[in-house]
Amino acid sequence: MPDNARRDLLKKAAVLSVGAMASAGAVLPRAVRAVTQADTKMSATDFFPGFKKLTTKTSGATINFVTAGNGPPLLLLHGYPQTNIEWRKVAPQLAQKFTVVAADLRGYGDSSAPPDGDNHFGYSKRAMAQDQVELMASLGFEKFAVVGHDRGGRVAHRMALDHPDRVTKLAVLDIIPTYKFFHSVSSELATVNFHWFFLIQPVPLPETLIGNSAEYWLISRFGRIPPEALGKEAFAEYLRCFQRPESIHASCEDYRAGATIDLAHDAADLDRKIACPVLVLWGERGAWPRLYNVLDTWRERASNVSGRDIPSGHFIAEEKPEMLLAELNKFLS
Repeated sequence: MPDNARRDLLKKAAVLSVGAMASAGAVLPRAVRAVTQADTKMSATDFFPGFKKLTTKTSGATINFVTAGNGPPLLLLHGYPQTNIEWRKVAPQLAQKFTVVAADLRGYGDSSAPPDGDNHFGYSKRAMAQDQVELMASLGFEKFAVVGHDRGGRVAHRMALDHPDRVTKLAVLDIIPTYKFFHSVSSELATVNFHWFFLIQPVPLPETLIGNSAEYWLISRFGRIPPEALGKEAFAEYLRCFQRPESIHASCEDYRAGATIDLAHDAADLDRKIACPVLVLWGERGAWPRLYNVLDTWRERASNVSGRDIPSGHFIAEEKPEMLLAELNKFLS
């Protein structure tokens, strides 16, 4: 192809790309798009007044966390593409009754991003759960309750299987078990959760595409959350952490592990059920209740399950914090 023809083709492709992005951006809530222009910057501790911000070195990573309170220990684990500030609206109230520890998973937030390991073991839920068990032990907590949303829920699920003597109660927010997901994928589920299959593509495909538009990708992930529920400051903090190349890669590895080594670990435990009480909460506007009986999917994996839907989307802790607090206080007390 002559050089001038090639230049014309590239120009046309660029125009089409810009148009497509503009069209996609138009469907996002205006206030969510506006957070990219926020001037306000807050440190992680600003989201948790009265909490201590600490780090601890585990056998596999350095884990960042905040903590406050004096009651029974409670570990909070966030989802994708978030950090521990996901819990900013509920952690202070929970700290009135519990010793709250809100941690960043390895590779997320201000925690370190260890090597991938063989078959993505470095980001297996087994390795990620081990971090958190060691973190709690470093604080003197050999037994504790866990609340996990999204990826944090998957870490908490594995933790309850690998460390049944440590986890006293488990609450999972807006997920079904990973093994169930991959063995019952429908066209609707694959469409709604397309990022599961995008993020597991070989290095460096998703890393490169996301890295070139990290802010836009993050906006798309939060596109369905009410802007007032997210907030400019929280988005800015999520973006600060997420846009680092090592964080983008680590989050992809988290999903790659979910499609490989995590499935092997889950398959080996199909004849075992979680022993501790399990609370399951899910957003009624999400895909799960349309495609599954959510409680029944968890009763396949746990012996003592209760739960309900919440009138929200995926990000329950940010969209409906008061309702979440009521359910957690009832379950954990």
